[in-house]
Order: sequence, then C-alpha cells, then structure tokens
Amino acid sequence: MKKFLSVLLSVTLILGVCFGLTAAAADEPEDDASESADYTIVSPYEDVVWSGDGAWGAYRGNLHAHTTWSDADLDLQTMINEYYSYGYDFLALTDHATTGVPWNKEPKHVSPYWYQYLLGNKRNVLSDEDFAAITSGTYNDRGYGMTCVTGGNELNHLTLSKNHVNGFFKTSDVGNDFAGYLIGSGRFSPENFVGENEVGISNCLKYVDDHDGICFINHPGDMLDSNAHPDVVTDPETVSYFGNLLVKYDSCIGMEVLNEVNTVTRYDRVFWDSMLMYCLPYGKNVIGFSNTDAHNKLNCDSSFEVFMMEENTEEKVKETMETGSFFCVSRCLPGNDVYEIGPKEDIDVRGTDIPYPMFNSVTVEGHKVTVTAENATEIQWIANGKVIMKSEIGSEPVVLDLDTIEGSEDFLYIRAEILGEGGITLTQALIIDNGTAPLEFNESEHEISLIKRIELLIRATKFYEIIVEIYREFR
Repeated sequence: MKKFLSVLLSVTLILGVCFGLTAAAADEPEDDASESADYTIVSPYEDVVWSGDGAWGAYRGNLHAHTTWSDADLDLQTMINEYYSYGYDFLALTDHATTGVPWNKEPKHVSPYWYQYLLGNKRNVLSDEDFAAITSGTYNDRGYGMTCVTGGNELNHLTLSKNHVNGFFKTSDVGNDFAGYLIGSGRFSPENFVGENEVGISNCLKYVDDHDGICFINHPGDMLDSNAHPDVVTDPETVSYFGNLLVKYDSCIGMEVLNEVNTVTRYDRVFWDSMLMYCLPYGKNVIGFSNTDAHNKLNCDSSFEVFMMEENTEEKVKETMETGSFFCVSRCLPGNDVYEIGPKEDIDVRGTDIPYPMFNSVTVEGHKVTVTAENATEIQWIANGKVIMKSEIGSEPVVLDLDTIEGSEDFLYIRAEILGEGGITLTQALIIDNGTAPLEFNESEHEISLIKRIELLIRATKFYEIIVEIYREFR
C-alpha cells in the first residue's frame, strides 16, 4: 500500500510539473506574441454614417481663397459667385492679414493692399439680399446654400518666401495687419522683427496659439522650393524643424497637401508622410488639407476638400477641420517622376464636367480597411511613406488586410489615394495604435545649434529672400 501511494504521488508530481512547464511554455510566448502584434486602426471616419437613415452629406468646400481685399484679381462678389456656380457647399475667404467676416460686411482695410484702388479694382461686399440668397441657395435657384465660414486669415503680408499659415479665429479683430513677425516686449530678440522662411512660420504658429485659434501650414513646397529640390521633403533636418513646430503648437492641426494647380507643391504629399512619421510617435496627428488658393476664376476648380458632415453649418465645418473626417481632392496635379507616390502622368481637368473620384465609404473592421468609391480607376495604399499596395478599383469594395502585409505591425498609419479621369482624392491618415504611450516632447532636447540659429535668422530677413527670388527668376 505504501509503495502504491508512493508511485501515485510520484506520478502526480511528475504530471503536475510537466503540466506546469507545458502551460508556462505555451502561455508566456503566446501572450507576448499576441500583445506585440495587436493594434487598433483608428479612423477619422469612424463616426460617419455612410448610407441609410441619417446618412451624412458629402459637402464640397474650400478653406483658402482670396479677393481684391488682398492680392487677388477678382473682387469679393465675383469670387463668391464663381464658387457658388461650381457647386461649392462652403467657403472661407482668407485674404492676407485680413480676417474674414460675413460676406455682406466689410473686413478691415489692410494697408499694403490699397494699391487695388490704384489699379481700378473694386473692393466690394455682397448686398444683404444677395448674401441671404447665396447662403440659402435661392440665388439663381440653385436649391442649396453655400455656407460662409468666417474668421479665416492667411497670416502675414508682404512676405516673399510664401511661409504662410491659414489661421482661423473666433473674432474678426484678431489677425488683421499681421505681417509675419512678433513685436518684442522690452527685450531685443531678432525673431521679433523678421518674418521670412522658417522663423516666419514659427511666428505665425505662435501667434495663432496665443490667440486660441486653429491653423494649418499653407503650401510648404512653395517655401521649401521642393519642386526644384525634391529631396528636401525627406531631409531629416527639414523634417525635424517642421515636425517640432507641429508637435509644439497644439493649435496647428495640419498642413496643405494639395494647393491650387500643385506646380510648385507636387511633393507636398510626400512631405505630409514625413510629418506623419515624425509627429505620430509624439501622439500628434497631422491633418491634410487641399485648397484652391484661388486668385482668379480658373483655379476655383483646382484643389478642394469634401467634408463628411451631419449638416452644412459653419460650426460643423470648423469641427470637421479638427476631426479630419474629410477627403482631399485635386483636379490638377503634375506627374511625379521622383517618388513612387503617383500619378505618373499630368492631370488637368479644371473647368470640365468630368466628375472627380470620390470615396463612398471608408470602414474598419479589425485589421481590415474596406473602401468603396466612384469615378475612380486605381487605388494605392501608403504606409510610413511607402506604397504598400496598388490595385484597380470600380464599384466593388476594395479591402486592405494588414495581416497579409509584411511588417504591418510597424506601421504608424495608412492612407489611400484614388485616381480617375477627373483627378485624385486622398483619405486622411488612419492611425495604427499599438497601445504604446506617446513620447514626451521636451523642447529643450530639440534646441538647434548656434550656427543653425544664425542661418535661420539670415534666411528670415527680407534682404536674403530678395536675393533668393532674383536667383529663382534667373534660374
């Protein structure tokens, strides 16, 4: 009996040890592997109702346009009518250093643009009757109104380097006459008296931040001269400088990735990818914007946004700017012969009836993203600055399954571009969240060297930029 109990106890112990070791060997690695590979795709379109009862509308709009109240060729009435005739649902006028007010009210007269009177150009506003008719849609029996988005201002005037920022403010008295530099308060600081290039951008962002507004950087490629120097959009020094500004200033929610006809900004989408890869580890998303920047009639049908909203109101437009539940569209884009991100051939269908490609839905389930679209022939998916998949697209849904893409667990984001005869349309970035805590941004760790600081201050002067502009003209 004693021998039997001893044998039984031994067998029990052996089985227990074996079971314990086996369980430990099975459980620990599987848990670790599961945790390391697990992530969530965070979509800006998560709350959009795409169809059925309560479906949200797709509203075409523009957040960057000019009139003779600054440097455009068209007066306010003509510009408003042009956008209205193209079927826009909302519009923000963002004249230089001139904060937008309702279109039947006069904005502030900003001194540099009095020259418009010398040229014989009108500086008018809409009548109360026309304003009511355009915003309600009864003007020319269009049937739906065009929302007036106020508070917009392309900050700084009389700058040569195109270091512009579109600020949006709560009151019409903020931003008027802002010239791109900050007036000092008792202590001399060179940044307070210069406004070109990188220092000018920094001054604009600080100004918006100080005044509780929101903003995005306009046409960065125009300032960086990336059309002539494409490598600058991936240059680590350039990327870190702009990335640090985006992370530092909460009010800066993104940047233009498409602007007007994109002649000098064709690589801004690549720069956007660089900004996303730099900023996302700090927990800062970079929303892409697409605007006509129109100064004449033809460019009113160049680049614009399509906002997904429950209703077309000024409040919803500003809310959607921050949530990113919209798409970027361009009907004019030069071919890209340097980076893989297409198109390879030039696109220019401005002023035609050719419909632009449009997403009808963007949905996420697990590690899969499903999109449907119309007027599109090709889709390409981009992650961490690289094209990870291309395919044809028609009326049937297209599914991106990240579990089938090698290295997808290391992606910071994914985004899609669809191409068609009528142009190109981009989604916002869909963020890959693996549960890692964001990095803490410590500004002191990103201080630039004395030599670099001197270089930036030289580049920030008018004298330097005049020499650069003369060189560009000769080139």
